[in-house]
Amino acid sequence: MRIVDLSMPLDDVVPVDPPFLRPRIEYKDHVAGLADMEKMYGIRPDQLRDGQGLAAETVTITTHAGTHVDAPWHYHPTMNGGERAWTIDEVPLDWFFRPGVKLDLRHLPSGHLVTADDIDAALESIGYRLQPLDIVLAHTVASAAYGREDYIDTGVGFGREATLHLTTQGVRVVGTDAWGWDLPVSVGRRVFEETGDASTVWEGHKAGAEVGYCQIEKLQHLEDIPATGFTVACFPTKVRGASAGWTRAVAILPE
Repeated sequence: MRIVDLSMPLDDVVPVDPPFLRPRIEYKDHVAGLADMEKMYGIRPDQLRDGQGLAAETVTITTHAGTHVDAPWHYHPTMNGGERAWTIDEVPLDWFFRPGVKLDLRHLPSGHLVTADDIDAALESIGYRLQPLDIVLAHTVASAAYGREDYIDTGVGFGREATLHLTTQGVRVVGTDAWGWDLPVSVGRRVFEETGDASTVWEGHKAGAEVGYCQIEKLQHLEDIPATGFTVACFPTKVRGASAGWTRAVAILPE
């Protein structure tokens, strides 16, 4: 088999989040780690191989940093019309190891609100009919903006219509290479300010109150996988009671 990494690095250098949400990583090299070794074992540097301790990192981070999976709890306190929404440690694991389908939506301009017709057209172009529990990955214009300051403001959005179009067909995990599943925040804010319609704010996320589902956000390397014929593995980190968990999402293809 061939494995394609669909995850972006977790770092504090590339601007993939607003400044207040970016992780902070403190790197401790082998010399700095000597003090920890002495505290744990009472061992001196001259007793260790080459006088070196253990390297380690301390990370201050939100569960929504890097490539991550959002749980239904992130969107609303309830799902499926009133049931308490699942946190990330409660979502069924079998959702996260399933056949994948890639929708190439790069022809849609940044700021476009994806429609059900857009999804159907993308599926028709690859000759595929969705199956329950397929993992649907959206390849968008956001992929080309990775590493730029405007990454978080680039991408298409999946609103209530598009999201329910997928989840009512049995899809329970979706993914995007953009910062978020909905319209970029700057675009969504403009729409809200112009219309005064509060239902437009995070309408794709909020659709989880009607049908519980999970989103993978900030994917990468979707250009390296075909439209179908692969399996996605995207198990989220088990953070107790959390709204999301980090994932090393990969696509598994037969050789």
